[in-house]
Amino acid sequence: MSDFYEPYTRLIRILILGRAFEVPENNLLLRQMQYVATDIGTGRYCWNGECRYCEISYRRDAAGPELPALACRIKGLPDMRITKVAFEIKYNMSEALAAAPKVD
Repeated sequence: MSDFYEPYTRLIRILILGRAFEVPENNLLLRQMQYVATDIGTGRYCWNGECRYCEISYRRDAAGPELPALACRIKGLPDMRITKVAFEIKYNMSEALAAAPKVD
């Protein structure tokens, strides 16, 4: 476990742009993204909500409404579906997204 992450005991599944990832529970979504795509750590993120490079849209479940958020301000939840991401996230996660299993 790295000093970057809040304490966690298990990994949870989240979906990012239709791809499944296992990430540490109890962490901010941007940190969870960094767990599977280390390039997030070298991105241009401010980590405090000012830059807006981590803007996303998400659903809490498949049938829920699409909600806007900043990935540096919300915690990822089991089976959360991130449906849209800012260009910076998509760029930093491009390799991880290409390698991750696709989910309907």
